[in-house]
Amino acid sequence: MVTLVVHHRVRDYAAWKLVFDEHEDVRRSHGETEHRVYRDRTDANRVVVHNDFPSVEAARAFAEDASLREAMERAGVEGEPGISYIDLAERKLYANALAPTS
Repeated sequence: MVTLVVHHRVRDYAAWKLVFDEHEDVRRSHGETEHRVYRDRTDANRVVVHNDFPSVEAARAFAEDASLREAMERAGVEGEPGISYIDLAERKLYANALAPTS
């Protein structure tokens, strides 16, 4: 598995999220198995998305899909996104840990 990490600023999170959700079929057609969306605590229009794919080839194919650029424009993405491909090095779940407070 590889995670495609995308970070960018959007004009309006709610508008961006609608287009992101509409684009799910394209992500899934490239093999995406899961995604996680994060928002900056001080600027809710700064978004980070972790997209999990079965391989780096699948992740790159999605990142290069022609429909992605069009969807980003419709969604109000500002500037060029930051993109990286990462591999999970370690995961440890603390089952007894208290839930963080916001």
